[in-house]
Amino acid sequence: MRLWSLHPKYLDAKGLVALWREGLLAQAVLLGRTRGYKHHPQLARFLRTHSPSKHIAAYLRCVHSEAGRRGYRFDAGKIGRGGTVEPLTVARGQLDYEWTHLSAKLKTRAPSWFSRFAAVKRPRPHPLFRIVAGGVAEWEVMR
Repeated sequence: MRLWSLHPKYLDAKGLVALWREGLLAQAVLLGRTRGYKHHPQLARFLRTHSPSKHIAAYLRCVHSEAGRRGYRFDAGKIGRGGTVEPLTVARGQLDYEWTHLSAKLKTRAPSWFSRFAAVKRPRPHPLFRIVAGGVAEWEVMR
């Protein structure tokens, strides 16, 4: 499971679909609708909030919005109830790590898509996140 801290605009079609599916899985876990993945490290930042289900819904709404902007038809009815939530934080080091990781994937999987963003040095975060100083998150599985 990879719940990117990066803005979904950077993901190619395959990556955006995977994020949608993994976000829906995360939502199911956070709502107690599945027995697996309960302790997945990617869920840590959602579990630290007072309303994990509202935060994952807000996360998914942004993914859905990006999909719609591209003309994809992701089913918004699959997104749980949400509401206004406080932004989560992401450390600049985490965002940079994810950018390096995604760039390596895109260079191989979708070089023409990657070329659109090759000049990006400071990627934008997913709209749910605000950037703070710091390194790679403790929950990140380094490769």
